[in-house]
Amino acid sequence: QVQLVDSGGGSVQSGGSLRLSCAASGYIDSSYCMGWFRQAPGKEREEVATIDSDNNARYAGSVKGRFTISQDNAKNTLYLQMNSLKPEDTAMYYCAADSFPPAFCSGSWQRYNYWGQGTQVTVSS
Repeated sequence: QVQLVDSGGGSVQSGGSLRLSCAASGYIDSSYCMGWFRQAPGKEREEVATIDSDNNARYAGSVKGRFTISQDNAKNTLYLQMNSLKPEDTAMYYCAADSFPPAFCSGSWQRYNYWGQGTQVTVSS
């Protein structure tokens, strides 16, 4: 079992920055995936960025160049640095984790079984 606690959301103006954190506890295999996903009201959940146990990161096209996913294994914490925020980034952001090969990290949020409670990000124009 893995427990995830998201934090770091807030309200910022367009062009601002936020850093999300996800503290993980419990057991996860040595081969794992972690990621950030978001869901805006009335929209489907979408992938933002994922990172695997080999530290390979992948990004959605809409955030590439603006967001950076990283992990601190010593602190068991996942981060998402978000720069140049836009109003369309407004959503509830969730971190997720699971144990499967890195090749499956990206492409389907439904694969992930462990989720944080979410943290709200609101970007005003």
